[in-house]
Amino acid sequence: MKQSIIIIAAAIVFISCQDSAKKSSIKIGNATISEDMGNDQTPLQASMERGGMVYTDFCMQCHLANGKGIPGNFPPLANSNWLKDKRAESIHAVKFGQKGEIEVNGKVYNGVMAPMGLSDQEVADVMNYVMNNWGNKQEKMVTEAEVAEIKE
Repeated sequence: MKQSIIIIAAAIVFISCQDSAKKSSIKIGNATISEDMGNDQTPLQASMERGGMVYTDFCMQCHLANGKGIPGNFPPLANSNWLKDKRAESIHAVKFGQKGEIEVNGKVYNGVMAPMGLSDQEVADVMNYVMNNWGNKQEKMVTEAEVAEIKE
């Protein structure tokens, strides 16, 4: 036990001494200790990573981890024609909430999605996450500036 603590402490010291622009990763038993690389990700990948965290915190409860939603209650985000065909409306729904009828993948949903109080950057990030997962693929990245242009 004492040896494990010493190894972990040494790994943490080693990582903290690395240049902040590089990524270090050390595997100790089943744990991996790593430090962010900084520029290894594209802007879209970085946005999607942040968006995944937003999704987990705010969206997963209704739309589920697989993006399939709950039939009759919460529309699917997986393979969603709504996301693809109604980009501005999708951004608006995430930014300001959604109520009233919408049709997703041929099925009508008439529920309420409360506004989550997300920043424009968080909206952009979660949109990039959902628009590039579960069979969705977007051509153009959602940006904070694009979200800012969407008004209630």
